[in-house]
Amino acid sequence: MDDIEERAKVIYEYKISVQPIENVRILFSDMGRREYGMKKTIIAITIILFAAGTSIAGGYVAAKYAGEFMATGTDARALGMGGAYVAVANGVSAAYWNPAGLAHLNYPQIMGMYAERFAKLVNYNYGGIAIPSGEKNTLAFSFIRLGVDDIPVTALPNTDLELGAIYQDGDRTVINSPYVARTISDAEWAFYLSYAKYISHKLMWGSNAKIVTKHVGDNSAWGIGFDFGLLYQLYPRLNIGLNLQDITTTLLAYDTGRREAITPTVKLGAAYLWDLPSIKSRVTPAMDFDVRFENRRLASQFNMGRVSFDMHTGLEFEFRRIVAVRIGSDVGHFAAGAGFRLPSLNIDYAFLSHDELGDTHRISLLLTLKEEKFSRK
Repeated sequence: MDDIEERAKVIYEYKISVQPIENVRILFSDMGRREYGMKKTIIAITIILFAAGTSIAGGYVAAKYAGEFMATGTDARALGMGGAYVAVANGVSAAYWNPAGLAHLNYPQIMGMYAERFAKLVNYNYGGIAIPSGEKNTLAFSFIRLGVDDIPVTALPNTDLELGAIYQDGDRTVINSPYVARTISDAEWAFYLSYAKYISHKLMWGSNAKIVTKHVGDNSAWGIGFDFGLLYQLYPRLNIGLNLQDITTTLLAYDTGRREAITPTVKLGAAYLWDLPSIKSRVTPAMDFDVRFENRRLASQFNMGRVSFDMHTGLEFEFRRIVAVRIGSDVGHFAAGAGFRLPSLNIDYAFLSHDELGDTHRISLLLTLKEEKFSRK
C-alpha cells in the first residue's frame, strides 16, 4: 500500500508541474513563424521557473490560503466586472491581473484604490505606477496592503488568579477582569516590480518579481515570488490571457521558524471587444478561470481532488468612452460597478455582495499623463 501511495504522489506532482507548461504550449501552437523563436524562449523560461520552484520548495509547508490577501484584486473597473480581467487588462493595474497587458500603455499611468472589507474591519489599499520605456517595453511598480489595525491585546491585572476572581488590591476590592494592555496590527504587503514587452499586435508578455511580507504583532514573515503573463489576440477582437501567479512557488519564512509555500495559481481568461460604431460605444464580455493546487475542495466552486476551479464573469458597456457600467459574478458573488472618464482621469466604483461577510465598496482613481513629452518613444 505504501508503494502505491508513493507512486500516486509522484504522478500527481508530475501532473501539477507539467500541466501549466502544456497550457502554454497549446497557446502558442497556432502562432506564425515570426513568433516561433519567442515561443521556444518563453516555454523554456516557464520550464526553468517551475523546475526552480520544485527544487527549492523542500522543507516548506504548502499552506492553504497563505497568499489569499493577494487574491482580492485591484482596480474598481476590473472588480466591477467580477474580476474577469486577465484578457482585458490594458493599464497600470495589469501588473496584478496580467503583466503582459502593461505593454498596451503609450503614456505613464498612476492608480490608487481603497476599500473597507468585512463590515469595515479590514482595510485594503493598492497603488501603482507604470512607465512605457522605448518602443516595446513597459516598467511598473505597485503594492497591495491588507490590514486589520488596532487589534486589542488584553491582559489580567493579576495573572496569578483566575478570570473573574475577586481579590483585595490595597483598600479596594476588585474583580480580576481583562483590560486592553496594548493594540497591534495585522498587515500583509506585496510589492510588485513588473516588466512587459510588446512582441506584435497579437502577442505580448510580461512578468512580476514580488516581495511578500506579513507582520502580526511582534512577529513577521517575508518571501519572494514571480508571476508570468501572456496576452494573445486569437482572432480580431477576441483576446485570450494567461497569468501564472507564484509560478516558482512563493516561499514565506517566519521569524518563528515556520516556513510556508504559496502554491502556483493559473489564471486563464478570454474577452471579446465588440465595438458599436453607430453609438460610439463598446461592449466587452469576459470570463476567467482560476486553477489552484492547494486542496481547497468545498471552498471552491469546483474541484478534482486537490485541484480547484473558480470562475469570474463580467460585462462592461462603455458609452462614447466617457461613461461605463459593469456587472459580473466574482466566484458566485454578485458584482457591479460604474466609471466616468475625464481627459486624463478615470474614476471607477465597484460593489461586491457577500451574504456572510458583508458587502464591499471599492473606489479607484487612474491618472494618465497624456503629454507628448511622456509618450512612448
